[in-house]
Amino acid sequence: MNTPIYDFVTQYLAGHTSRLHMPGHKGAGPLGCEGRDITEIAGADALYEADGIIAESEKNASLLFGSGATFYAAEGSSQCLRAMLYLAMVNRQDTGARPVALAARNAHKSLLYAAALCDFDVEWLWPERSTSSVCTCPVTAGELRRRLEELETPPFCVLLTSPDYLGGMQDIEGLAAVCHACNVSLLVDNAHGAYLKFLTQSRHPLDLGADMCCDSAHKTLPALTGGAYLHISKGAMRYAEGAKDALSLFGSTSPSYLILQSLDLCNARLAGDFPEKLARTAEKLDALKGRLSALGLHILPSEPMKLTLSGDGLAIADALRRGGVECEYADGDYVVLMFSPENREVDFARVEAVLKHCARFTYPAEPLMLPRPSRAMSLRQAIFAPSEVVPIEKAVGRVCAAPTVACPPAIPIAVSGERIGREVAALFRRYGIETVRVLRD
Repeated sequence: MNTPIYDFVTQYLAGHTSRLHMPGHKGAGPLGCEGRDITEIAGADALYEADGIIAESEKNASLLFGSGATFYAAEGSSQCLRAMLYLAMVNRQDTGARPVALAARNAHKSLLYAAALCDFDVEWLWPERSTSSVCTCPVTAGELRRRLEELETPPFCVLLTSPDYLGGMQDIEGLAAVCHACNVSLLVDNAHGAYLKFLTQSRHPLDLGADMCCDSAHKTLPALTGGAYLHISKGAMRYAEGAKDALSLFGSTSPSYLILQSLDLCNARLAGDFPEKLARTAEKLDALKGRLSALGLHILPSEPMKLTLSGDGLAIADALRRGGVECEYADGDYVVLMFSPENREVDFARVEAVLKHCARFTYPAEPLMLPRPSRAMSLRQAIFAPSEVVPIEKAVGRVCAAPTVACPPAIPIAVSGERIGREVAALFRRYGIETVRVLRD
């Protein structure tokens, strides 16, 4: 597969052109990559008005993913998530009521910012039973159907996160069938699942019925941080015409050409031996999980490239760090390790060498009943209102202003506009959050 963006920059480098344009480093500097860092010069195309080499590269990506259209982003899937929510909102059937999105409660905080900027409301899908983390929110087809039927205003979309931060996966196929029967678009935050397309049997949301989804290429594919895709399915091409405008609404006018070249080169890797390498990596990881389970470690069922253990995640993460392994995420209940075909044999060996001595730190997760705070005002009102930061113990009874959560996992415990009760405050403490931004009295 050709790599038009990378090839253009390579030819530009070879010409030793005098750079009387941005960036200020002029192609030289201590990092060593500055020569490939260009801007929208003649022939380089422009990300949000692409009709040249970027458009060609995006078409290559679309063919690889089997989408109706695929668009690049250089600011992560957070940018793509906001863009696809905007697209679904502006293309909704106007009923005269305020626009409403229906979302699983473990949504990324980018949803809240999109709601504030675009001025729509969010109704929540909660887990039917107790969960074990704010990161998970399994939704059944029956629960989704019930929520859709009880809403006074039909939502302009349903938003699900799959895979979630712990590796859990929703029944996208079944949930898509419910959405389409109710004439509602299904949007999937697939930030952690770009690679799912390239499994022996695809488990990518587009192949399971999603109308739009966002993928973080950099999370699971060989791409630089910030590289992401907005995918539109072949059955939802009504959203494609405004996709570039939607992305530009939430993105910088100076997207990184290093990231764009990375996405371009990633196409060539995906079209090559990546699927075979991915299959071998999945087999190795399955075998490792089996050996660790036999030693008594508690491993969660998850998507193929994650190893998630329940127990004292912080203690396990410390042990891994001493053994030369840095995890993706750890809290008091879980530790998450993310693998890819780029991991070396020594990475697997180190993980196994450490974890085989960690059985005492792993145990089944305790059930967690998520509190359901009452809404005092809209997301937009809360985010744009005067606010202050207070200790958790002084936040009880106050209204949450901005979502207070670290990234990872970037999943809000309290949502802007909700009143913070004692149960919510206790959950903040459980996740090590000591202060929260609330509306001023």
